Amino acid sequence: MLQETIKKIRSVKTELAERAQKHLDDLTKPPGSLGRLEEFAKRLVAITENMMPVIDKKVIFTFAGDHGVAEEGVSAYPKEVTRQMVINFLNGGAGINVLARYADAEVVVVDIGVDFDFYHASPLTNGGAKVEIGGLFVSRKIVRGTKNMRKGPAMTRHEAIRCIEVGIELADEYVKKDYKIFGTGEMGIANTTSSSAIAAVLTGKPVSELTGRGTGISDEALKNKIRVIEEAISLNRPDPSAPLDVLAKVGGAEVGGIAGLIIGAAEKRLPVIIDGFISTAGALVAYFLEPKTKDYMFAAHNSMEIGHKAMLEKIGLRPILDLDLRLGEGTGSALAMLMIEAGLKIYKEMATFGEACISKKFRVRNLKLEG
Repeated sequence: MLQETIKKIRSVKTELAERAQKHLDDLTKPPGSLGRLEEFAKRLVAITENMMPVIDKKVIFTFAGDHGVAEEGVSAYPKEVTRQMVINFLNGGAGINVLARYADAEVVVVDIGVDFDFYHASPLTNGGAKVEIGGLFVSRKIVRGTKNMRKGPAMTRHEAIRCIEVGIELADEYVKKDYKIFGTGEMGIANTTSSSAIAAVLTGKPVSELTGRGTGISDEALKNKIRVIEEAISLNRPDPSAPLDVLAKVGGAEVGGIAGLIIGAAEKRLPVIIDGFISTAGALVAYFLEPKTKDYMFAAHNSMEIGHKAMLEKIGLRPILDLDLRLGEGTGSALAMLMIEAGLKIYKEMATFGEACISKKFRVRNLKLEG
């Protein structure tokens, strides 16, 4: 499935972007005066191959998975928080729920690798609150948490491929449900550790330059985290020319799922918004598997994690926002969705000079006022 999907990905048509630019230049404003909002609209036209794109159905996928490397003390929280936060998502009480509601987007929580059987705990409880598993939860469990990458490969190659294929399958399913734009998000204690490892291998930069504090760890814990990543890379020797090898040896299930969603979106010619540090690790894997996937990605924001910028630069993406975010979950995707939609509204709803009877030099020409 992975190879067949990659073969179908095409670069966007630049001629459509040029046509969109002509329309933007004919709107009642100085050329380029709405900056990146114009860029967003132009890219949507090129991606969808529709001169008047529609993004009325929006969805953010929050992939969840546990990480064996959490046992090395690389996070401020125990791995149990992963499943507790999944329950919080389903209760609608997390940051992503609030911002997705604001952006009028649905949140779909994907259990791709949590070490917990959600369906065997109904009704689920979380601090006294109850939640029934419903339509916003998708169980596609490939692993019950990855293995500790400091002691060996995080996953087998087959498991890594299956994680990517879960993302591809979800893209196909939700395109058929008529969703028009995807956002990425994640939850997984210790996933900044695996993402830093992926970033180091695929960008070629030192681990110390790419590893941040994640959940807010101390100076001593940060030193340990860097040491753990360096030892994991030294032990597993992931091949930087083989993104599947990197994902399998030092990655995470949710990172693979995000990579697959991006690949699936690109094959279906759908825009996909990349959230923060962990989501961008998935984007980096997708980009190394097929560089044309970049044409379909919007980078939501520049995270506080120090390695995020290096990954964005490697792909060639410019972030939409810079708000010192570091939560993940898809929160940046929800906020960026609003900006992208604003650009599209300008493109579709703003009057042209001809429609407004205004000279392009802003001289009044035969302007008639009524009412």
